[in-house]
Amino acid sequence: MTLLSRLKKSKIGSSIRYSIRPRKVKFEWTDTPIDWVPNQPFVSYFINEINMILPAGEFWFCRLYNKVLPQISDEKLKEDVQAFIRQEAMHAQAHNSANKEYLTVRDIDVQRNLDLMNFLFNKMLADEPLGLKIPKALDHQWDLFRLGIIATVEHMTCVMGKYALYNTEWEKLGADPAMLDLVKWHGAEEIEHRTVAFDLYRHLGGGYLARYYLSVVVIIAVLGLWVDGAAHIMKQDPRFKSMQPAVYKPWIWREWYAVAQRDNKLLPSPLWLVSQQLGYLMPWYDPVHEAKTEDAVAYLDNSPAAKRAALKVA
Repeated sequence: MTLLSRLKKSKIGSSIRYSIRPRKVKFEWTDTPIDWVPNQPFVSYFINEINMILPAGEFWFCRLYNKVLPQISDEKLKEDVQAFIRQEAMHAQAHNSANKEYLTVRDIDVQRNLDLMNFLFNKMLADEPLGLKIPKALDHQWDLFRLGIIATVEHMTCVMGKYALYNTEWEKLGADPAMLDLVKWHGAEEIEHRTVAFDLYRHLGGGYLARYYLSVVVIIAVLGLWVDGAAHIMKQDPRFKSMQPAVYKPWIWREWYAVAQRDNKLLPSPLWLVSQQLGYLMPWYDPVHEAKTEDAVAYLDNSPAAKRAALKVA
């Protein structure tokens, strides 16, 4: 056996034995109010921004993973990646439905936020960033850099998915069932496929040291984009007119921290999210230990949106 073939055989592959299952979902937004958590406009707007921040990135995940799919030598990992692609595409479609059928029809201008995310993922992080052709010798490194971003983001979405799945406070306050199902369904699938991005990144040569700088870049970018987008839709509401929320103004950051400090039940604290990122930097990090697959699957088997889609197909 040659050295090259031994190296190929020693590549990190899939770290899970179960099969990831893509699901179709159907959400009905007719009765969902802007304050989908009653009497909590800040919380409702803040989580609503997720509908705008995710679709462009999730479709970008799919495009990049389809591009590198032929390079995967581990058959189980290839199966995981293909299922991941189908799940992420469904996530993007579900959040787009909320943008079009829920927020837009309630006179919330979402286009500015969508345009920003489209520029980031379709221009800056494209195969040819800002129209510049990557030299062939650097093409794999550019892919690896972007795969590292996805792995870091997927760690964050797993953490937030875990927060959403186990959250009971929104339901206690009478949260809208459709939006509650969206965030819990999405969170549960993030837990189900939490190993894929990390496995793929390492399988194709991603290194330990790169996780440090990518983690710093991603956490700053995600928190900044989230607050910026939330501020934009919030200031369209007369209730927030006097605050004029903006990412560069302290008010929205203070309010986020203050709301989250109430037992961390209505929103995850920004400091808590940063602290959760520290585990990703440890040499022994393994996404398998982030949450329980069986809890995620138990929710997914009973998700109203998944059941509605199954009935429609039937």
